Amino acid sequence: MAGQRVQRVAAPLRAQVLEVLRQDILAAEFQAGERLVEARLCERYEVSRTVVREVLRQLESEGLVTTVPNRGPVVTELTSADAEALFEVRGALEGLAGALFAERSTAEQRERMGKMIRRYARTHRKAGLAERLEMKDEFYDALIAGAANPIIDSTLRGIHARVQMLRGLSLQADGRGPETVRELTAIHDAAVRGDPAATREACEDHVRNAAATALRELAVRQPGQPEPHLG
Repeated sequence: MAGQRVQRVAAPLRAQVLEVLRQDILAAEFQAGERLVEARLCERYEVSRTVVREVLRQLESEGLVTTVPNRGPVVTELTSADAEALFEVRGALEGLAGALFAERSTAEQRERMGKMIRRYARTHRKAGLAERLEMKDEFYDALIAGAANPIIDSTLRGIHARVQMLRGLSLQADGRGPETVRELTAIHDAAVRGDPAATREACEDHVRNAAATALRELAVRQPGQPEPHLG
């Protein structure tokens, strides 16, 4: 399994490896539940065990890696119940972030969000998963910045780190791309109108639809899991 080669540039080596391994996990280069063997990671990324251990600790704090007794670090395997709980919290926080964005965002921040949505609409059909995830990250960067609440910022970013694994399932589902464009456009339009209630509702609707799609995809990959009951 060939990984991306870590470039030895000005950025700290640990930060480079962290970013590359994070993206490899999100791109399913490593499967859920797969052991992350230090020696193999050292060889794959051409770095020391010390760097690998630091990176694994960071990814564990983000929820992407879990340390299992007698097995060591593995790629976190989210159950349908875990996913449902994450989406419930994400929906509440993004709804609040949307309402605050409608109240507090600057014209520049709203335009930044609008540009990202227009780019997503133009390119999502031909873009790879990594590029689509990057564009969604840009959307949330704009949303969080415009909400101007540091607690939402830190909390929602932590949730997004774990939800990223599920977001990939949602974004790759058939027909989800155009739905995502419509939902993000509704969020932006409501915010531009200065309507906090409508923006909150549009954010919550986006999360509900993403959750339904991701949970369906997760059920296919994990047969036998209890049926989700998100509304």
